[in-house]
Amino acid sequence: MGSYRDAYYVGFLTLTLFEPLQSSHVAFSSLAIVLGLIVGSFLNVVIHRLPKMMERAWQDQCAELRGGQPPPPDEPYNLMVPRSACPSCGEAISATQNIPVVSYILLRGRCANCKAAIGLRYPLVELGTGLISGFIAWHFGPGPSAVAAVVFFWALVALSCIDFDTQLLPDSITLPLLWLGLLVNISTTFIDLVSAVLGAVAGYLVLWTVYWLFKLVTGKEGMGYGDFKLLAAIGAWIGWQMLPLVILLSAGVGALIGIGLIIVVRHGRNVPIPFGPYLAIAGLVALLWGPGIMRAYLGT
Repeated sequence: MGSYRDAYYVGFLTLTLFEPLQSSHVAFSSLAIVLGLIVGSFLNVVIHRLPKMMERAWQDQCAELRGGQPPPPDEPYNLMVPRSACPSCGEAISATQNIPVVSYILLRGRCANCKAAIGLRYPLVELGTGLISGFIAWHFGPGPSAVAAVVFFWALVALSCIDFDTQLLPDSITLPLLWLGLLVNISTTFIDLVSAVLGAVAGYLVLWTVYWLFKLVTGKEGMGYGDFKLLAAIGAWIGWQMLPLVILLSAGVGALIGIGLIIVVRHGRNVPIPFGPYLAIAGLVALLWGPGIMRAYLGT
């Protein structure tokens, strides 16, 4: 009975807190910033651990396919265990050292135990996730569309950073994001369901077609299958009508950044550049301002 009573109290408290948030943009956006900071800290864990979890799974599958002895069981390694620790000394990070952004400032960007430098990206992911979550909440206003858009953004942050590090776009994020987009649009949150379904199909087929044409002409692979799935997921959220805008924006941003990397940091022309972050940026822009941009373009 206690669990039912606790669930009732949690539900009642949630509704009680949500009522004033619905009437206040400031309170709603402030809550989104706080939640974004907390989720940003968790996203750092996802970005770091999920590729390693995938690598372990691949190794187990390869051993099974070879018909050899299965590898000895490892210590549990997932998004929850083991506890976060310093990569230099292995010292576990306490709860007080894991407060988003604040802990980094108080520790002056160094491990409390060995004084090794902590990567700047950790607080940047937390801060960026928090601030942009607050902006999205302000943009849409209190309601389901803002909540859905913030979740969409959180998934894009994880995918972008993982792709930037490893050139992988995990199915464990892209596929749920696709299905969630279709579910969100059942009630026409951002677009009607038919447009969402066509957006998912068209998003996949467009890049699939580009991939095979490029491969037939050059004999090389221009992108990975994860890019197809990511654009399909974006199409499920914003509909097929916005896909041309997403493709143009992502190609433009990718070209500018790619040229900048070649000129400024001597990035080799033959070194692949992940396309996922550019798709993610374009997808978020299209979700926030896509209709306005399309109207302005068609008006000219």
